[in-house]
Amino acid sequence: MVFLAVAPGVVAGLVPWLLTGWRPAGAPAWLQALGWIALAAEAAVLHEAFGRFVAEGVGTPAPVAPTERLVVGGLYRYVRNPMYLAVAAMILGQAAVLGRWVLVAYAVAFGATVWSFVHWYEEPALRVGCVNSAIRANLPDLQGDRVCEPYGFQNSVPSGKQGHACHESAA
Repeated sequence: MVFLAVAPGVVAGLVPWLLTGWRPAGAPAWLQALGWIALAAEAAVLHEAFGRFVAEGVGTPAPVAPTERLVVGGLYRYVRNPMYLAVAAMILGQAAVLGRWVLVAYAVAFGATVWSFVHWYEEPALRVGCVNSAIRANLPDLQGDRVCEPYGFQNSVPSGKQGHACHESAA
């Protein structure tokens, strides 16, 4: 729960407050209503995605307590990073409620940062050595990489074994 409060709380809460003081700039009522709807919906998405990490993945999104299993249910079935999308939408929701363009610019900067992190760190990290077949099946751009079945991950080998069994992909 600390990670949920700290990471999205800082990015989608503290930083927008520091940028705007949450002082409105006179957005039209329809835009404010749209912003409130986005904020409520994306808060629900964020909590569902985080809960899925705990329940399905048996871990958290925090690097110090990563999941034991790949999370592929719920919104993860349709998008790779629903938490990133939820945080971006929460920033844009605040931009709509407050009528503050600085938050739109901040959302674009956040999006560019997240894209860079995913593209330059997360995806290459999945390619290091070998890639688990469950991950490969859910990330089509990793087709053709070596397949890795870490012992204990999705019951790929008998329990109590340690290490990895890697082989070339059949794709």
